[in-house]
Amino acid sequence: MKRATMVQPSSTFVNINKKNLWVSLAIAVLSLCFVPINVSAAVRRHPPQQHHLSRKPSPKLRFGRNGEFKILQVADMHYADGKTTPCEDVLPSQVDGCSDLNTTAFIHRMIEAEKPNFIIFTGDNIYGFDSKDSAKSMDAAFAPAIAARIPWAAVLGNHDQEGTLSREGVMKHIVGLNHTLSQFNPSELHVIDGFGNYNLEVGGVEGSGFVNKSILNLYFLDSGDYSTVPAIPGYGWIKPSQQLWFQRTSAKLRRAYMSPPNAQKSSAPGLVYFHIPLPEVASFDSTNFTGVRQEDIGSASVNSGFFTTLVEAGDVKAVFTGHDHVNDFCGQLTGIQLCYGGGFGYHAYGKAGWPRRARVVVASLEKTEEGGWGTVKSIKTWKRLDDKHLTAIDGEVLWSKKHTGTRRKKHINGSPA
Repeated sequence: MKRATMVQPSSTFVNINKKNLWVSLAIAVLSLCFVPINVSAAVRRHPPQQHHLSRKPSPKLRFGRNGEFKILQVADMHYADGKTTPCEDVLPSQVDGCSDLNTTAFIHRMIEAEKPNFIIFTGDNIYGFDSKDSAKSMDAAFAPAIAARIPWAAVLGNHDQEGTLSREGVMKHIVGLNHTLSQFNPSELHVIDGFGNYNLEVGGVEGSGFVNKSILNLYFLDSGDYSTVPAIPGYGWIKPSQQLWFQRTSAKLRRAYMSPPNAQKSSAPGLVYFHIPLPEVASFDSTNFTGVRQEDIGSASVNSGFFTTLVEAGDVKAVFTGHDHVNDFCGQLTGIQLCYGGGFGYHAYGKAGWPRRARVVVASLEKTEEGGWGTVKSIKTWKRLDDKHLTAIDGEVLWSKKHTGTRRKKHINGSPA
């Protein structure tokens, strides 16, 4: 999260120069080496971790018998102390009684309306500075997902650690909550930057030929909070150790997907989730994205080259972030969709009269010649507004086996076409 700086959409498309990306990465590495209603009724960075939390076996994520896997993204809740925490940037008619409980009610509405298979919280889940007890704030923030017994996962933003728990402590608390599939860090690595770098595999439909194969891969990374390098101001970024982990994990998953049984000819599609947007997001303007851009892009001031890493891996179809609350667009660059979730929480800054929102992503399977369910054929998305009708907007196809980047904005009875 950052305080919004409202801007008009740029008319200039910034070309991405790969050479410059690698120069920026080299600089970063060298630097690192040296250094809307009343619902009352209803800090620090640690060195790379050297240990891991023991975890109980997690339930397997898999596609439903309808051939779909639906993800609800919740970005920037900024939860604090519940009903005593006021809302930010709402209409005068909404101020009275508006609190964190509006955020809780919105999650409940989204769960009821969309019935997601999985919920992903993309950072700034709590606003630590305004929280009296970070653990209690997280318990309340994630309570709707836990109560619904829906598997969920979370990554950290730049404000989660500003309360009574360190960044490491926040992630440890999240990992210990019910029904979460969040992980502290990869168990096979002893040194990696950040907390909450992990991946999850989504298996095929029970009873299908892909029941024991991951046909959709989810990657989660800690994009940091703020730069710890004096020569580089601003927000954090995804470090070389994290990129190396991603490269190795992607390659391992590709080998498994292209091996028997049911060996495939290319990688399974991947989706990536973290908090702070990549610098490449600034290359879009109103002519080449779906949604709105109402504030400056709050990326790191240094480009670590992670976008190039994603392109080279070849499996990632979309990246989902938060941080910039009044941006909610998706744009495609070099075959990868870069998407904002849109501001969700009522204690987070926003724009009065511009409803809080959530992003939904659905991966759908193709039918096999025998009539069963096969591999992923398409990935679609839309957003829902926290208004009277939970209005669905900006439906589009993010990726398909035949076409990519096809935009669809038609709505039928409040749902994306």
